[in-house]
Amino acid sequence: MRLVLTGSMVAFACLFSTAALAHEAHSGSGMAWKYDGFCCNGDNHTGDCQMISTRNVKVTENGYEIQLKPGDHRMITRPHRFTMKQSQARRSQDEEYHICLYPTEDNLRCFYAPDMSF
Repeated sequence: MRLVLTGSMVAFACLFSTAALAHEAHSGSGMAWKYDGFCCNGDNHTGDCQMISTRNVKVTENGYEIQLKPGDHRMITRPHRFTMKQSQARRSQDEEYHICLYPTEDNLRCFYAPDMSF
């Protein structure tokens, strides 16, 4: 009985820890890093986090203005305009912009900006 209980606890712990891991960011520089677990849901092919072009981001005195249209991010099906304060942005580790949309394309969950934008 103890062996069955221990095995069940280990299996549950492995399942829980795997679900909490974030997927790897893909960028033009080839640098490998992972999105924060809070931001990322899914994997490299179906996840809600993805690098976006610098042409989608405008740095303003109030923070960032992000405009996306279909083709700019795998979840986007219609035009969107998001704003985010500079203090709420996370630091990108590869000098690129990345955005995480969750649970739908209407919700900006996390935005990563390169150091030069801070």
